[in-house]
Amino acid sequence: MSRVGPVKRRGKRQWAWSRARADRVLRVLHDDLWTWRADPLPPSVWLRWFPHGVVCLAALGVLLGDAAQLGDNGGVDPGFAFLIGVTQAGAMVLALWRPVAAWWLSMAAMLVGATAVRAEMVPGGHEFTWPWTAAGLIGHLFVMLLLALRVPTRVSVEALTLTALCTYVLQGLVGAPNYLPTGQLAVILFAVVVVLGMALRGRREARTQLAQQTSLTAEERARRTLLEERSRIARELHDVVAHHMSVISIQAQVAPHLVENPPDELKENLAGIRQNALEALTELRRVLGVLRSEHPDALEAPEGGDAVPHAPQPTLDRLDALVENTRAAGLTVATGTSGTRRSLPPGVELSAYRIVQEALSNVLRHAPGASARVHLTHLPIGLRVEVSNTRPKRAPAPSQGAGHGLLGMRERVAMLDGTLTAHPLPDGGYQVAAFLPVDGPAPATDAPATDHPTDHSTAPFTEDDSP
Repeated sequence: MSRVGPVKRRGKRQWAWSRARADRVLRVLHDDLWTWRADPLPPSVWLRWFPHGVVCLAALGVLLGDAAQLGDNGGVDPGFAFLIGVTQAGAMVLALWRPVAAWWLSMAAMLVGATAVRAEMVPGGHEFTWPWTAAGLIGHLFVMLLLALRVPTRVSVEALTLTALCTYVLQGLVGAPNYLPTGQLAVILFAVVVVLGMALRGRREARTQLAQQTSLTAEERARRTLLEERSRIARELHDVVAHHMSVISIQAQVAPHLVENPPDELKENLAGIRQNALEALTELRRVLGVLRSEHPDALEAPEGGDAVPHAPQPTLDRLDALVENTRAAGLTVATGTSGTRRSLPPGVELSAYRIVQEALSNVLRHAPGASARVHLTHLPIGLRVEVSNTRPKRAPAPSQGAGHGLLGMRERVAMLDGTLTAHPLPDGGYQVAAFLPVDGPAPATDAPATDHPTDHSTAPFTEDDSP
């Protein structure tokens, strides 16, 4: 069997592979460099047009210098020399908006100028800087720098490679009879400015990505804080609902014993009520097992001053104890109430307690040396809670919290269809005010409302926000 056939087929495959690779390289070069796309220079915040002014001033110098060099020393016709200088200077200005097109224009100006000067050279005559004139070299440096600042690294390297290749062809292969070579120096300077431009562009992109990542991190932290606060509210409401369901179950169990000879229908209905209440409690406990912690089998740690994980949820009856703990930490707190004290739904009392707790915690953390005032206004349609503080006497210590305590307050108020405002006061203090509505007027209790301003300070809490 002849071995010529496999060798020919292998050679054809290698030739086809080499041609495909060359076509791919040419296609990449075409897409990168044969374009008229705009890549404007990003303006500075403070000196918006300063870089543009510097480039335009340098372009004027290149125009005058290039025209003088080509006309006086290069022997080129003055009008033609001026046209080459205008082209080189125009490439610098164009690079501010379309750097790739400006690179092509600058290269064309260099090639035309080098060819015109070479035609005027004679052996033994004046040695002219060739193929790059001094002004043309400076102009192309600006173009390469502006190109590297805004196009991808691959495009910058391609432009640098083609510039070096053209310089080598002119100086190394074509040559001239009498000149001072500038090709080596030009390629070195072009490489330096391209590396500098790519470094500055990478730094700018890194700062942009860092700012985006910081924004995403802040959004994620706010979302996580919101979910944690909602989970906590759900746990607290579970305790409130579970208490009422337990009472319903017990009352349904005891009711038949309070009636002499109760009918069977009554017993059956009461038994159904008790069974439904027990099933609801079972489901609530199952949900609570998930909400207590990230691990369903783990117990919830005490938070917000509660003594044990399964302690009853606080109400306004425990507000005095909260204030006393706060005073023990060194914060001067005055309390007061107005209006007729009424019995409120458990959710309203719990939310009011938590709002006061978080607001006092914020005063402790973010207004050292200030005094606070807590005022409750009992209205026929709801409860108004106000917590204000005076101007802090010293700068607060750096906070380790997430800084989203107000977010939790707004969640609680929104759950009850209430309103909340939080704003600084004219004297430098801060005020948090919330209105928690109730469905309708509730019966008044025997405990009258009193105003009892007091002095001396608070205790630290876990919730955090900056007023």
